[in-house]
Formats: sequence, C-alpha cells, structure tokens
Amino acid sequence: MYFPEAGDNGSPQVIPRNDMKKLISNIYILFLMRIILSLVFIFAGIEKIISPAGFSESISNYRLLPSTIIIFSAITLPWVELFTGILLLFGISVKENAAIITALLVVFTLAVIISILRGLSIDCGCFGTALGERVGLLKVTENVLLILFGMVLARTDSDYLKL
Repeated sequence: MYFPEAGDNGSPQVIPRNDMKKLISNIYILFLMRIILSLVFIFAGIEKIISPAGFSESISNYRLLPSTIIIFSAITLPWVELFTGILLLFGISVKENAAIITALLVVFTLAVIISILRGLSIDCGCFGTALGERVGLLKVTENVLLILFGMVLARTDSDYLKL
C-alpha cells in the first residue's frame, strides 16, 4: 500500500508503507513525540494546579457535568496530567502513560466537539486560564495531532534517553 506525498515539483509522489513505518518508528521522531506530548501535559497540569478555581469554572462552562464531579475533576485531573507528563518525559512506562494521556485527550476532544456543536463560545480550559484558548476547530485539530502522537507512543514505545 502506498501513501501520496507531494514531490519537489508539487506533483504527487508515493512513499511505500514500509517507509511510513520506518518514519514513525524512528527513535528520534518517537523521542520528539514523547517530549512534545509530555511538555504539553506538564504545562497544562501546572497551570491548572495553580488555579483550581479557574479550571473548575472552565469545566463548568462546558455544561456537561454535575458540580460534584466538576470539583473532583478540577482537583484530580491536573495532578494526573502533571504526573503522566513527567513520567512520559523521563521515559518511564511510556506505553502506559501515553495510553492514559491519549484517553484524556479523547475525552477532552469530545467535550470540545460537543461544545462547538452546541454553539458555545468558551475558553477550553486546556491550559487552565493561562492561554485563554477558545473551543473551535483549531483546538480539535491540535488535540487530534496529540492523540496521534499518543497512539503511536502507546503502540511502539520510546525508550530513547529514558531513565
């Protein structure tokens, strides 16, 4: 099976599937995916830990959960994000932590999509109150890319420069 790719002159080229497998199993690409995913979750976790009330309000704005679950989520999710991000950064239990992060991203992405479909114009709360990102297609696209990184890491592992 072949995957199309633009050539130097803009005309479509084809790369064999084996080359695609080599690309996503390259230790440096896997390491880069691991670093990006871990730093995103470390930063997100820290920002939410700093302002649990702001994060609680962000969760509430989605209008998907009852208040007791919102409070519990606002307290626990940032710590899960921080610890899984740190463990992933240091290459500890990469497959497991990538799977946890991917599951979280799927849930977050579904919440964003539901909010878009409901016409809500709210701060996504992805990085606490630090960046003030709004829900939208750009956020869905970012999350899908991170989900793909997580899926690759959960499947292939990345033990390059691990502790």
